[in-house]
Amino acid sequence: MAIPTLDAFQVIGDPSRRKMIMLLSEDSLTINGLADHFDMSRPAVSKHVKILEASGFISIQDMGRERYCTLKKDGFEELQNWLNYFDEFWTSKLKKLDTLLNKNQQSEHKC
Repeated sequence: MAIPTLDAFQVIGDPSRRKMIMLLSEDSLTINGLADHFDMSRPAVSKHVKILEASGFISIQDMGRERYCTLKKDGFEELQNWLNYFDEFWTSKLKKLDTLLNKNQQSEHKC
């Protein structure tokens, strides 16, 4: 089965994948360890894990018979870039508003 190509927002749009990311922010876990936190089949958990891996949110490392999932920065970069854009957008808007308010305030003091 092919893994669907999803953008970062589609990846984190699923509550189960968000929970997996939160769990992995605390520690690396095996796929079975992740599955213990969910009321879904092991194949369903594996599908979510594959999506997280394909989108760069996690890496999977084989250690003996276990496969450990660890967070990666790559998947978060698309989210961060999007948020940075709007952070700069709103900062710019607020600076323009501040400038306008200061001009109005100075005009009122001259009268």
